[in-house]
Amino acid sequence: MPFSMLAEYSRYILLARPSPLDYYLKGLSLEGFPLDTLNQPTTNADAELVMALRNGDEAAFTALVDQLSASMVRIAMIYVRDQPTAEEVVQETWIAVLRGLDRFEGRSSLKTWIFTILTNRAKTRAQREGRYVPLEISDEFENEPTISPDRFRPPDSPVAPNHWSPDGAPHSWESIPEDRLLSLETREQIMRAIDALPANQREVIRLRDVEGFSSGEVCNILAISETNQRVLLHRARSRVRRALETYLAE
Repeated sequence: MPFSMLAEYSRYILLARPSPLDYYLKGLSLEGFPLDTLNQPTTNADAELVMALRNGDEAAFTALVDQLSASMVRIAMIYVRDQPTAEEVVQETWIAVLRGLDRFEGRSSLKTWIFTILTNRAKTRAQREGRYVPLEISDEFENEPTISPDRFRPPDSPVAPNHWSPDGAPHSWESIPEDRLLSLETREQIMRAIDALPANQREVIRLRDVEGFSSGEVCNILAISETNQRVLLHRARSRVRRALETYLAE
């Protein structure tokens, strides 16, 4: 863990933690548990982890940093120009997490809360660098169909109009050897296809399919509607599959 983060954690524990009176005035027990159950984190595991962090458990904080930082760097890279900048954003995020622990009310999971802080910090950095474009459904490919019309039978086809054409239907990958499907080269192809997506689609598919967030969590992190999330994810997955089809056909 970077020294500055350890220093900030020590500062939080030694200087910034509220006194017993402060806990009482905030509606917190002396053990740090919220007296109002609506303020508890969403899971028991979250509650125990937040309690450990508030009580100065450095091992718990180090484990959390080790668990999430690599994913956080990957998400930050969507917004900023290079990995060193992304790592700076992640470090700033951890410091913000420590400073905001006492304000965490548990309305989302701890992980969602942390990634929301991360994306806000990354967007702020990108705005300063003139790189950030607000997330919208429309993008540079808005006039491009998700699937090429050439893969379907024409509307006037005597057989199954508007259905898949014989050459256009998706091919099953069951005949492809498993070791090729699971190879490092295939995974690299997938990641390259994701990296080539428009930024808004890249955000959603990385959070959903790479980092494993639920649709609701992605909506919270990116502050978008469920409809936007669903459309962007569908477009992103379709393009990644198309790129993978081309690669596996070689």
